[in-house]
Order: sequence, then structure tokens, then C-alpha cells
Amino acid sequence: MEPLYVGTPLRLADLEDVALRGRPVAFDAAARVKVLASRAAIDAICVAGDAAPNVYGVNTGFGALAETRISAADVRQLQKNLVRSHSTGIGPDLPIAAVRGMMLLRAQVLALGHSGVRPVLVELLVDMLNKGVHPRIPSQGSVGASGDLAPLAHLALAMIGEGEASVEASVRAGAELGTSYRPVHLSGGDALRMAGIAPVALEAKEGLALINGTDGMLGQLVMALDDLGRLLSTADLSAAMSVEALLGTDAVFAADLSALRPQSGQQVSAANLRRLLAGSPIVQSHSGPECTRVQDAYSLRCAPQVHGAARDTADHAALIAGRELASAVDNPVVTLDGRVESNGNFHGAPVAYVLDFLAIVIADVASM
Repeated sequence: MEPLYVGTPLRLADLEDVALRGRPVAFDAAARVKVLASRAAIDAICVAGDAAPNVYGVNTGFGALAETRISAADVRQLQKNLVRSHSTGIGPDLPIAAVRGMMLLRAQVLALGHSGVRPVLVELLVDMLNKGVHPRIPSQGSVGASGDLAPLAHLALAMIGEGEASVEASVRAGAELGTSYRPVHLSGGDALRMAGIAPVALEAKEGLALINGTDGMLGQLVMALDDLGRLLSTADLSAAMSVEALLGTDAVFAADLSALRPQSGQQVSAANLRRLLAGSPIVQSHSGPECTRVQDAYSLRCAPQVHGAARDTADHAALIAGRELASAVDNPVVTLDGRVESNGNFHGAPVAYVLDFLAIVIADVASM
């Protein structure tokens, strides 16, 4: 496959190619220029020293310590400590595909040129993806209100040569590295050395830029949408088979009846059912006047309404995911005119809400 260039527009299918199919990744040259420009704004604050104003996460502490000035001598230690202190995830490890999706998305955000990091951070993530160095990331610990702080901290921990990571002979994360695959983990430093990659020493703002995002939940949302698309097609097929098995009718799926309730997802599911049942000898065997049944059960009649609502929810989730793929999710950010501004774009609500809705949808469709 052709390389995917981070820093250029990213589609849902691109993430799946990298996370599931091992598509190679590269750093777009024009994006590199933007990254250098945004780093210049951070460097200017550092060079100004005591003359510079307080800038969150650059020369101050975090959270309740946002007003506490940090000396230039302590900046590197502060960024390292931030990553260490947030590496507190628990639970089973994320599958390799989810880890790769998270790595790609954080590289993409940094490459947009609003995070104020050096290009070396993007290059490191790209090298890790291409050489199959996958940090060990626990599946529980996302804060939501502050994004995926803990999962991303475990990712950043491997980048500085700490924590744990695996090195795969193949970077394909599909059948070989799916959910049943159990990687062998080394220390983060050993994994990087085995792949011929040097760890990074974090400078001002860079630890914060690595953990302040929604990349864990977004990556899993994109891959869940791919799975849900197959589930919904299977659900329509199962409904059609159920109509035949229970000697039901396909008359309720007629286009003119569906048009009376113009929900787009319902129209798609009803059309699928009409197509699947067209010419069915089983349905035709009891479609004459000798059939005295007044109506079929809810589970047959209402299949397009339930499956259609699920499709509409998935479409909305895909819309939100597409917007998020184009977003600079970080705080503070460097604007195009060189200002370094605090903001609330790190909040996970846009992605978290649709993930919650999708969980309900999948449970509902699976119960039909």
C-alpha cells in the first residue's frame, strides 16, 4: 500500500488501513514546516525566560498548579514526571489494532502544527508504527473530561524508553495481531533499541501534547463503526431469514409504507429486506387469501425501524468521528498567528457521547 502521510486529511478508512492492515506511514513535508513554525512559538517563550508571561504547561505546572511558575532547569523533568504520573491505567491490555490506531491519531494531531512540539515526536511515532513497536496500554483509565490521559501516558512512556512495549516481526495488525494475539512485552527502552529507534527526551510542552487528546476513544470508535457496518448488514440478513422461518410477510417492507416515515436508515434496511426476500418461494407460499394471519410479530414487522435507527446513529457517529479526525485536540494550542492559547478542545464529550449511544445500539440490534 502507498504510505499514509500524517498531517494531511485523514479518512476513517485510512485509520483502519494502518491499525488493521499495517499500511506504512510517513510525515508530510508541508506538515513538517507547520510543526516547526508552531514549535518556534514555544521556543520563544522558553528563550524569554523570566520575561515571558505564564503559559500553561510550557513554563507553569498543571491543573491546580497552573499558576505555579516552573524554572527552565526543571522543564524537562516536569514533562517526564507528567507522563510518569499519568501512567496509571488498569485492566486488560488494549489489542494491538487499538494501540496502532491511537499512535496514528496522536501523530496526526501533532503533525497538524498546533501543538508546539518538535518534529522528532511525529517522526518517532511514525517509526514505531512502521517498525511494529507497540506500547503496552491498559484498556481502562480514560478520564473523558480530560481525554485519554492515562492511555496516552502509557503510549508516551514507551516513547521516552520507559514502560513496556512489544516489537512485532510483522506490523500487520489483522489476523496475525488481532484480539487473540498475545505479544511478548519488553521494557520500552529495549523495544526501541531492538527496532533501531532512539527514545526521545521531552522538552517544554511535549509531555502535555502527547497525553492531551481523545485518540484512544476515537480510534476505537472508528473501528467500532467498521464492525457495526457488518453487524447491521448481518442483522438485515438475519431478519429476512427470520421472516422466512416464521412464515411471515414482506408486505410490511414496501417502499410506499416506509416512505410514510422518512427516516433514512429505515429506508435502507427496508430496501435490504425487500431485496433479500424478493421472489422467496417460502414467503410466496403463504401470501394468498388463504393466509388468515392479521400481522406478524414486532420482531419481524419492526426490523427496519430498529435496524434503521441503528444505522442513523452510526451515520451520526461517523460524522462526529470524521470531524474529530480533522481536529487539533490539545491544550494549549499554537494558533496560525503564533499565539499560545488555552482552550477546552481536549474534552472527550463529542466522542464519548456517540460511543455511549453506539453501545446501546449494538446491544439493541444484537437482541433482535
